[in-house]
Amino acid sequence: MPQTEPSDFVRAAHEEAYAGLPFEDTRDFDDAARGLIARLEPGVVLNDAGAVVWDNDSYDFLAQQEQAPATVHPSLWRQSRLNAIQGLFEVVPGIYQVRGLDLSNLTIVEGDTGVIIVDALTSREPAAAALRLYREHRGDRPVKAVVYTHCHVDHFGGVLGVIDQESVDRGEVRVIAPEGFTEHAIAENVYAGAAMARRAGYMYGAALDRGPAGQVGAGLGQAPSTGTVGLVVPTDFITATGQTITVDGVEIEFQLAPGTEAPAEMHLYFPRYRAFCIAENATHTLHNLLTLRGAVVRDPHGWAGYLTEAVDLFAERSDVIFSPHHWPTWGSDRIREFLSLQRDLYAYLHDQALRLINRGFQGAEIAESLELPPALERAWHARGYYGSVSHNLKAIYQRYMGWFDGNPARLWPHEPGAQARRYVEAIGGLDRVLQIARDAYDAGDYRWAATLLDHAVFTDADHAGVRELYAATLDQLAYTVENATWRNFFLSGATELRGRNFGTPTETTPVEVLRQLSPSQVFDSIAIRVDGPRAWDESLSLDIVFSDLDETYRLVLRNGVLIHRLRIDGDGGADATVTAATKLRLLALLAGDETSDGIEIAGDAGVLGRLTAVLDAPDPSFNIVLP
Repeated sequence: MPQTEPSDFVRAAHEEAYAGLPFEDTRDFDDAARGLIARLEPGVVLNDAGAVVWDNDSYDFLAQQEQAPATVHPSLWRQSRLNAIQGLFEVVPGIYQVRGLDLSNLTIVEGDTGVIIVDALTSREPAAAALRLYREHRGDRPVKAVVYTHCHVDHFGGVLGVIDQESVDRGEVRVIAPEGFTEHAIAENVYAGAAMARRAGYMYGAALDRGPAGQVGAGLGQAPSTGTVGLVVPTDFITATGQTITVDGVEIEFQLAPGTEAPAEMHLYFPRYRAFCIAENATHTLHNLLTLRGAVVRDPHGWAGYLTEAVDLFAERSDVIFSPHHWPTWGSDRIREFLSLQRDLYAYLHDQALRLINRGFQGAEIAESLELPPALERAWHARGYYGSVSHNLKAIYQRYMGWFDGNPARLWPHEPGAQARRYVEAIGGLDRVLQIARDAYDAGDYRWAATLLDHAVFTDADHAGVRELYAATLDQLAYTVENATWRNFFLSGATELRGRNFGTPTETTPVEVLRQLSPSQVFDSIAIRVDGPRAWDESLSLDIVFSDLDETYRLVLRNGVLIHRLRIDGDGGADATVTAATKLRLLALLAGDETSDGIEIAGDAGVLGRLTAVLDAPDPSFNIVLP
């Protein structure tokens, strides 16, 4: 099934956007190009095997056409053109950024003899390429410290491209992060990592062709790189706002902002350079309160509060504000305005959502009715390229009220497949549903067409007519929307309806992340794989000895639940004892490696097999748009 052409309804929506948005304001293009020193030529990064892990040149089509094609919302086209600007930039003398080599930026702060890296991209190879580009033009200065602003993988995953673990172990390099960083960084990549990664493939359009009819970016940046992900555990944790650390002669003042864009997040101020790093809490887009890949709902009230504090603490003291995404903003007055509007954005959504909640409105109703004030509506950096007003308002409802809207008819509905069959039968069968959906499509009501076709495909996933019209409908929705992640979801769904399940394009739990799991996190990651019904009648106990840690844990499986704790005197004997040289060796054993060195089993050797027999494997290709 070929991709469809944009309809007249899509083209009319784009004309309305051109008429209503301030395209004459080009300051962002000036800011995004300011301070360019050099580009990476070609803008491609390979891994050790010669495979491409980053290709910014694949976005060259954006620079070649200022006017948006009919397949892309004009505002999103503008944002993607800005995000695709690549190279090494001087923020101020002494602070440099490499942008356009990943979803995020790598920032280099020069000290007396070396440099401080602020955030390290998603994977090793682009981070190494970014540092090489800097050194080609500023000299081979050693890395003295790495600062993680927060616990998302696109800010720490490339750390092994700029430092190595050995230099940290020798005390030559410090790694600085907010309190709680390690626990949150690991948990997000392991506990629900498989499901999040599968959905992230949709969110970032990882399997889509890049081009005007395909993936044009992700709003926050173009896309995550696909190289080798690693993690170096921090040596220093920031525990309070106002705390300072001096590295290589450079003083850094910190502002903690936990529970905002990430569970563990902080802002950095560099007095020497009058420069303020806002982490990911104020970027050139409305951010997510609930990311479409899945996460815990974020707190917009706290988020706004920390931005108010940032204005008070740093706006007058700063000549530039920068972030590990997008481009900087210069000038104290502009910084204050930028931070204040970003603060107002999250505060307005929070307060107005609660006002309407207390008047009895449901999340979907709030999302359809609430509009932003004109000043926010016309601020480019407040537009919904990554988060959206719609799904953020639903997230606020979820945060305060949960999934249930209070209507008893919606308390116990049928699951989607059973519900779909009943709807299709009530409407008059698949042919009738398809005809109504076709009428909606022809009238430009693509949202209603998608709803009908969702029921139809969950009734008969192999119906060619349903799949063809559903894919065409998702094409039109993709062409219409301003939000990059919505566009990627629509186009990814259309791709899979046309017959290709692309699975999970990125590795969800790389070895370097697994290596940092605490014993409790190892056992938690095993416990969430227990197939409860299969383990109902199983009862066993197992002692796990970690030789490298000199610790012994008692595991007990009963009632389909695997619990663990440190072994204590008086526990009595376990059914079996497994002595593992390392945590990774234990994980390898549970994955089936019973022959490699580093494992000893005493007692009933069959106990381990009984445990592994009830463990479920994550599915990296579970269906999303299909039943």
